[in-house]
Amino acid sequence: MRFTRVALVVAMTILPVASVGAQVPPTPGVTAPVGTAALHPGDIVRLRIWREPDLSGDFPVDQSGIVTFPKLGPIRVADESTASLQMKLVNGYQEFLRNPSIEVILLRRVNVLGAVRNPGLYPVDATMTIADAVALAGGATPDGNRRKIELLRDGKRLDVPLTDAARIADLPIRSGDQLFIPERSWFARNPGLIATAVSAGVSLIIASFLR
Repeated sequence: MRFTRVALVVAMTILPVASVGAQVPPTPGVTAPVGTAALHPGDIVRLRIWREPDLSGDFPVDQSGIVTFPKLGPIRVADESTASLQMKLVNGYQEFLRNPSIEVILLRRVNVLGAVRNPGLYPVDATMTIADAVALAGGATPDGNRRKIELLRDGKRLDVPLTDAARIADLPIRSGDQLFIPERSWFARNPGLIATAVSAGVSLIIASFLR
């Protein structure tokens, strides 16, 4: 009986602590590690401010390298790292918010073209892989060659090896670049037809020898 009472007291002590811990908000300021990739015109800044949906959203970097944020107005971000911008936004929003908790994500706008189901311009973040980017475009068509994806810039092919598992953060991808998925060769796309033709040819050769 005494043991039961002790166990009950311990349980009543622990449960409130666990409940409070589950409701603790993100640490004010920098809430998540960010990369050092620099921002350029054409990029998108994805801003997330905890409990402030009206201030959060996706904000494009214009051709002058400027982003216009709610309440803060235009800020020049060209060649600035996401970590640096995050700290700048934390300091700026402290004028309007108490201990703002802010996350900044850099998105590149990349054209996914070629043998994909829905070719077009898509935003990709640094944590995504080439396979993720292709999936945004609906995935490769049955004729698409996933082993020979090309990275194009201004119509020129960049000598960069691309695999499905390659991360965007590890590649020299910029907004406006193209991920091009070529079609497989005619022979690769028609193995059944080739096999039928070869079989027919062999049959004709055998038949000619038997005459």
